[in-house]
Amino acid sequence: MILFYKKTMILKSISLVNFKNHENLKVHFSKHVNCFLGDNGVGKTNLLDSIYYLSFCKSYYNSFEYDNVRYGENYFMLKGFFFNNGIDLEIKGSLTNKQKKFKFNEKKYDKLSDHIGKIPVVIITPLDSGIILGGGDERRKFVNKLLCQLDREYLVNLIAYNKIIKQRNALLKDSHKKSLNEDLLLTYDQNLCNLGYQIYLKRKDCIDVIINSVQQYYDFISKKNEHVDIIYKSELHQSSFKDLLDQNRQKDRVLGFTSSGIHRDDFIFNINKHSLKKSGSQGQQKTFLIGLKFSYFDLLKLTLGITPILLLDDIFDKLDHGRVEQIIRILNKNQFGQIFITDTSFTRIDSIMDKVNISCKYFMFNKSGLYEEKLKK
Repeated sequence: MILFYKKTMILKSISLVNFKNHENLKVHFSKHVNCFLGDNGVGKTNLLDSIYYLSFCKSYYNSFEYDNVRYGENYFMLKGFFFNNGIDLEIKGSLTNKQKKFKFNEKKYDKLSDHIGKIPVVIITPLDSGIILGGGDERRKFVNKLLCQLDREYLVNLIAYNKIIKQRNALLKDSHKKSLNEDLLLTYDQNLCNLGYQIYLKRKDCIDVIINSVQQYYDFISKKNEHVDIIYKSELHQSSFKDLLDQNRQKDRVLGFTSSGIHRDDFIFNINKHSLKKSGSQGQQKTFLIGLKFSYFDLLKLTLGITPILLLDDIFDKLDHGRVEQIIRILNKNQFGQIFITDTSFTRIDSIMDKVNISCKYFMFNKSGLYEEKLKK
């Protein structure tokens, strides 16, 4: 699936104040490929994460917000200048006094969720192994992030669904101490059924759409004839949500939480009809994840009509030469827009860029977090 659009999201520059290990950093980027190079711990991935943060209003790496604040400080600020379809965009994000704020062209958001989808971004990182090796919550999180960037209604429904699940669980837990409010429980159940079914349908459609693209990318990168598949596992395949809630009502009261629903969905990754988690080699798993993320990129591009920003964190490490060559060929097809790459090896990235017909800007970081720039054409 190779599509070309004039609308390409470009990050022109970014400034960081007290974000992770960066005290005060401002960087201007190439609209093509940008490579952050240096040893581990110098701040390459932190800079990459700041770009992700300006898209999703949170870090890809740290779930606890104050882990993103530079040691010894009590706040951070981010500012990014973007360009899309002839329009300049300024995004500001900050954490001060335990309060997170975001502004889009100086207009403050009432809800941070209103920002999701404005700056489409896809990230590929070694942490993605958790999508395969982790529990179902990791896979749901991946699918949710994909669909939230694609579909505003999905995001609104998901937020509402999660809120009602918390309320229902609190009601069930309280029923151990006092009589259950049956009318309130019925109201929660009706709302869950409506929201849950919409979420279920969009997850199902998403997997149906993306699987062929994942297979194509996997074939191309691995150069092997191996069949990969994604099985959407949901209780709603066999039963209505209402029936599930009715059947498990007494069980839920005993447990004190909602034991059935789309919040328990899973996505099973297979290779040659066997579990990729249990049977796949490290190379097969990494190839599948790269194919999955590239397919995600294509789906965003097709649906939004905008070429997203692509973030590649140390993806060439531990990949054999043949797979690296195939990824280079994918990059050379010019279906991507602006790309950001981190790597510890200048030699490796320089040899890769020699084979990629795209101009590139190097940012070489030292142990103090400072960098020097080098343009490669």
